[in-house]
Amino acid sequence: MNTNKLSERLAAVAEHIPGNSSVADIGSDHAYLPCHVVKKGAVPFAIAGEVAEGPFQSALKQVEFEGLSDRIQVRKGDGLDVIQPGEVECVTIAGMGGPLIASILERGKSKLDGVTKLVLQPNIGASAIRKWLFENGWQLVSETILKEDGKIYEVLAAERGNPEEPYSASMDAELLFGPYLLQGKNAAFREKWTLEKQNWQKILEQLKQAGQSEATIQKRQEMEKKIRMAEEVLS
Repeated sequence: MNTNKLSERLAAVAEHIPGNSSVADIGSDHAYLPCHVVKKGAVPFAIAGEVAEGPFQSALKQVEFEGLSDRIQVRKGDGLDVIQPGEVECVTIAGMGGPLIASILERGKSKLDGVTKLVLQPNIGASAIRKWLFENGWQLVSETILKEDGKIYEVLAAERGNPEEPYSASMDAELLFGPYLLQGKNAAFREKWTLEKQNWQKILEQLKQAGQSEATIQKRQEMEKKIRMAEEVLS
């Protein structure tokens, strides 16, 4: 992967970035994503944010190497601390767990003034993001699921709007599996949830062998519910 050819998961993120929008890539690592969209001319200005010194220096060097320092600012800071309200129109966060992405958005809510699009790529736990979007007035508008190098990734895009729009009476299942992904159920989707179901079944068997505390019973009921939902969507 380089700034000319992104990985499939980052290419899927790039596809959701609106044209001619300023973008902040949080947790940018080597800044491949902002360099790519700026070099293509799709984005006029970008911010690459990193909290750790090593990745921050890597991003800085990459931007300088590409000769893009006039259009991409590399900033060191925690999450959305690297941007000011109204500074960018799109925020991307890729390559982290869903709960961590949701916590970054929650902590930095005040920085999202002026942001009209969120493009989020969780490695796991996408449901935590869907819940955060729903509770904070963001409408999920698109989802992608893909397999790359043996791993399965989801990409979620959201805009300001009606958070209830993509959901139906089956909201519990849609928050877990994704309302748009449920419509397609491609090979990556089926593989992911087949493996998840098998994992839940193993956990359930272990819980059945454990003592009957209130916490154990509650956890067992939770596993049973998830297994039933997975069986329904995979049938």
